[in-house]
Amino acid sequence: MLSLHQLRCFLATYELGSLTAAAEELGYAQPSVSEQIRTLERSLGVELFHRVGRGVVPSDAADSLRPYAEQALGAAEEGRRAVRAVTELETGTVRFGIFGIARLYTSATLVADVLERYPGVRVELIGQNSTEVLEDLRRGRIEAAMVAAPQTSEGLAVTPVARDELVYCSADPARLATPVTAKRLAEADLVMPDTTWRAVDSTRVALRRWLHESGHNPRTRIEVEDVETAVEVMGRGLADTVLPKGAARELLPRLAPGAGWASLRPRMYDTFAIVHRTNARLSPAARLMIELATARIREVSEPIS
Repeated sequence: MLSLHQLRCFLATYELGSLTAAAEELGYAQPSVSEQIRTLERSLGVELFHRVGRGVVPSDAADSLRPYAEQALGAAEEGRRAVRAVTELETGTVRFGIFGIARLYTSATLVADVLERYPGVRVELIGQNSTEVLEDLRRGRIEAAMVAAPQTSEGLAVTPVARDELVYCSADPARLATPVTAKRLAEADLVMPDTTWRAVDSTRVALRRWLHESGHNPRTRIEVEDVETAVEVMGRGLADTVLPKGAARELLPRLAPGAGWASLRPRMYDTFAIVHRTNARLSPAARLMIELATARIREVSEPIS
């Protein structure tokens, strides 16, 4: 039976052309390497090396064995890495990027899902706006994330997993009697969140494009950072706002119980996507977070297959 130890000694001897050099490379005594080579030769029933002076020359059989020995040792190392990754997943830190409004849909339940499977891990959910999360991803601070689908995706693998309708929210029922057109939106007093990212926020970009294509100029009366503040301002009747329906469903009952929402005309959507660097080899922790986050977002919004 072949052993990894024998194959390791074989490859070192093959590459260095010397039993003595192979022993030095591996940190073994030279007689030990010689014995491993002899044992391997007896197992295979062939001569692997011709002794020439103080060195050795590989036989044709050794040339045939070499790629398989490399594959076997490579597979063993992959196995060790996989086991180590599982151990780290069970006791280490699970880190995942998630944009601001998505935390309203998934964060608490996502953390609960992770801890149910791996009670010993530490969980980090990172990010406020999709733009910020994508920057962390490109710089390697995180492996994977859920974001509003980016406008540009150079260097990124983007997998849309769900979408959520954008709705017009108001404390005035009369403004919700019919779907809201571009003209009505352009004339409305609006409070909008994510003011730091207003130029690149996916919802804002979509609304600006829609209004411009309809011949109207977008405007806001009040700018705030977080969506909760925008909803509270809207609930006081100071301005209206536009949110993904999932966020409206989550926040209005708590922060603006007298308010409601109506669709836009035509209906508009935010698309949510799983993103990681192109050709990245994802860790078990990243794959776990992708699986759980995808399942959760699809429970509260419209799945994209």
